[in-house]
Amino acid sequence: MADLAQVVKAYDIRGVVPDQLDPDLAREVGAAFVELTGGDAVVVARDMRASSPALAAAFAEGATGRGADVVDAGMGSTDYLYYASGALDLPGAMFTASHNPAAYNGIKLCRAGAAPVGQDTGLRQIRTWLEHGLPERSPGGAPGRATRGRGTGRVVRRDLLPDYAAYLRRLVDLSGIRRLTVVVDAGNGMAGHTVPVVLAGLPVEVDALYFELDGSFPNHEANPIEPANLVDVRKRVREIDADLGLAFDGDADRCFFIDERGEAVSPSAIVGLVAVRELAKHPGSAVVHNVITSQAVPEIIVEHGGTPVRTRVGHSFIKQVMAETGAVFGGEHSGHYYFRDFWRADTGMLTALHVLAALGEQDRPLSELVAAYSRYAASGEINSTVDDVAAVVDRVEGRFAPAAVEVDRLDGLTVRLPGKRWFNLRPSNTEPLLRLNVEAPDHPAMEALRDEVLAVVRA
Repeated sequence: MADLAQVVKAYDIRGVVPDQLDPDLAREVGAAFVELTGGDAVVVARDMRASSPALAAAFAEGATGRGADVVDAGMGSTDYLYYASGALDLPGAMFTASHNPAAYNGIKLCRAGAAPVGQDTGLRQIRTWLEHGLPERSPGGAPGRATRGRGTGRVVRRDLLPDYAAYLRRLVDLSGIRRLTVVVDAGNGMAGHTVPVVLAGLPVEVDALYFELDGSFPNHEANPIEPANLVDVRKRVREIDADLGLAFDGDADRCFFIDERGEAVSPSAIVGLVAVRELAKHPGSAVVHNVITSQAVPEIIVEHGGTPVRTRVGHSFIKQVMAETGAVFGGEHSGHYYFRDFWRADTGMLTALHVLAALGEQDRPLSELVAAYSRYAASGEINSTVDDVAAVVDRVEGRFAPAAVEVDRLDGLTVRLPGKRWFNLRPSNTEPLLRLNVEAPDHPAMEALRDEVLAVVRA
């Protein structure tokens, strides 16, 4: 068996196929997942990677062998799987490695209602069972269970893509917007499968880039957070004078936006824009944002009558805090956006519909529309390799805390300084890296603070 410490991650199971993740391991995970969730059925979906069908089929064998039925929802995006889990009220498994290279694959798990499964909510237990074996069950044991290997479950195939599209379109009505031209870069990932169904018949003309499903990613990596992977969509927006561009990652749970000039829109600005729209529907609600989103986000939330709630980076933290506070929306600067109306799950497609609606309901171009939500200059994430992460963070705190307005350790080190300047320094979960994000009212102030912090980090 593969080294499970390298495969069972903080939020999912992921590794190189077949060296770290193969059908045998997927089969064991299927059985363990049924044991963990205790239900009589699970729903499974997969992306377009060449290894996904075999891994999903093996997972289904493990699940049915443990006595559960499997709803095979076929190919789809990760938020399609979340829809299926929510609509059917079933635990779910999505086979994808998201934006990782072609050699990888993985399994994202959720409980019924798209509730996340992470290290503390099931993945650690699954790893224990994989290493030491599942508990035995007799035919007269827990309801809906059979002795392992007896195989009483069955696989039922069900295409939920039309239902997924209809649900999203009920949440955001685009029927009355002005006609828009949008370039969509699917990166040969699952957006090429879902976007045509969701946008069919709407006043939106789609200029398709790389809609061919191809898990080898022949055109560019399906990771739009990297500027190099946005070159084609930015160029195409300018070439055809499009109203905007959309760039999805491989499993299409993240979406990045390009304005009519071919310039990337800050994800924090999108958080602010969508927050305003959701607060208009649900006045006075809480909106969750993580520690590295722009300080414009909580300002905008308060200005529109909402309550900003700050949390750690990571989808499990966002979803947990949304559940605790009843938040209507949550956003991360990484391009993940979460909706209470979508079982608190992240969905790039629903976010795209909100932006299309906001743009199409008025006459200004996207650059002017988002300008109201873009108030500060940001550095973007800067990584530094260090020998002793904790010691470096302490050194930075010692240097900047005396002049700070506020210091906290909610997620790494956040220091707020006079003049609306701030920075966050967070350690990587898997590498000896520190990740720095800096923001200030203008670029000279941001650059000066960025360089000052990096000098201490890299001393």
